[in-house]
Order: sequence, then C-alpha cells, then structure tokens
Amino acid sequence: MTQFVFDKLSIEPAESVRYYLNLNPEQRICLNDYLEKPIDLSTSHQIHCVHCGKKLKKTYQNGYCFPCATTLARCDLCIVKPELCHFHLNTCREPEWGLRHCMQNHYVYLANTSGLKVGITREKNIPTRWLDQGATQALPILQCQSRLIAGLCEVAIAKHVKDKTDWRAMLKGDAQTMDLQAEAIRLLALAEQDLSLIKKEKGEAAFAVTSGFEPAHFIYPVVRYPTKVVSLAIDKAPIKGTLLGMKAQYLILDTGVLNFRKWAGWQGVSSAF
Repeated sequence: MTQFVFDKLSIEPAESVRYYLNLNPEQRICLNDYLEKPIDLSTSHQIHCVHCGKKLKKTYQNGYCFPCATTLARCDLCIVKPELCHFHLNTCREPEWGLRHCMQNHYVYLANTSGLKVGITREKNIPTRWLDQGATQALPILQCQSRLIAGLCEVAIAKHVKDKTDWRAMLKGDAQTMDLQAEAIRLLALAEQDLSLIKKEKGEAAFAVTSGFEPAHFIYPVVRYPTKVVSLAIDKAPIKGTLLGMKAQYLILDTGVLNFRKWAGWQGVSSAF
C-alpha cells in the first residue's frame, strides 16, 4: 500500500504533459505510466493543515486550518481578486511574503481552456499556471510591475472576455484552436480606454505590451474524454476505475473525475502504485 498526502499534482511540460504524484520531497510517481490501468484511491480520513500540520476535522481554502486561512496572506481575498491587493496600504497579512510574491513582475495572459479566457501569473509560474488550468494554448500579452497592476489590467480586459474556466467543458475535450495573437490585438484595442486610465493613475511604466512571445501549445495525456462529467469525492467512498487521463488538476477515470487539489491535506492510500 502506498501512502501519500493529497495536494497539488506536479505537472511538467513535454510532448505530452507529464503528471506526478508526490509521495515525499524525494519520491514521486509518474501518473502517465498508469494510463489505461486500474487505480484505486482511498483516505484514512486523517486531515492535516498543509501549512502548520495541525490535525483537522475539515479544511479551509484548499487544505488550511481556520487560523492559517484567516492569517496567511496567501489565503486572503486578494489572491483570487488581485485587483484588491492592499500591500501598498501597509495592511498585508505577511509583508515579507507579499514582497516576494506580489511585488514582482506579473503577466496578464490569454489562455484557451474551455474557450478563451484572461488571467494573470508571476513570471516564475509560466507555464505551470497554464497547465494547472488545463490550457491547450496560452500567450502572455502584458508585463506588469506588480500583482495589483496585473489584477487591474485583468479586470479591464475581462469586460470583453471570460476570466474563468468552465471546468466541465474543459474536461470534455480540448477547445477549438484559435489565433491568440489576433485575439490579443482585438482585446487590447477593446480595453484601450480602461488600460490608459490605469497608466494615468499608476504611471507609464506600470505595464507594457509584451513582445517576443509565441503562443504555447500543450497536449494532455488523455486516452478518452468523458461525455458526461461526474465529480468524485474521496470522503464518500474509495475511488476505483481505469485511469483515462489527466488534465488541469483532475484525474479522469472511467467512473468520473477527481479534483486532486481540492482534497489537499487529506491522507491518501492506494494499492495501485
């Protein structure tokens, strides 16, 4: 029996994207090797905070205990709504963490997940961020001085395109290929007035249109997509089935799909690995 802790799957770009289940800091299993094989996953129902390790009855914010969820900057509302970043007001929960993670270069990007969407990411998270979302194409379009600036630009562009992925549609197959460079030109033109106001308030150097990037393309290790998406939950019963693929942070089985990251902090067990 292999024991592990549910958390974010490690993903690496390759000719076909490679997925890894982390057993410990020095050992991991390549899930690509288990495609079309039976797997089983269950839990001992032991849960620990992914930050402090405290034993829990339930988690908050994808794996945290309540105290951590209410005190860590990475669990603040501005993480999901970066336009609300308040570092400049000296009210960040963890100023040193905010300096390392938020007051750094960020990119606004276009991605093709369940269709066209806009998002933001730190430079160091390219292309991991796109893979985590199940993007088959992605292209940075703006380079911004901080997370706040990127969030404001994202809001401006999101008036004209989605900023969220329809996860069910994403798991039913790859979206139709599109010309992201042409879409970038179109959306930047539509958002020009709002983007100009951001520069007027934050300065001319706040952000710049990117150059030198070519659209990235990704192929996911999926043997067959489901026609109907059934969400699986490890707290209800052991999960068994044939592994048909991985996309974003989901395992696709012939019995349903499992959002692996959702169960962060839960102790897992498998006899298949």
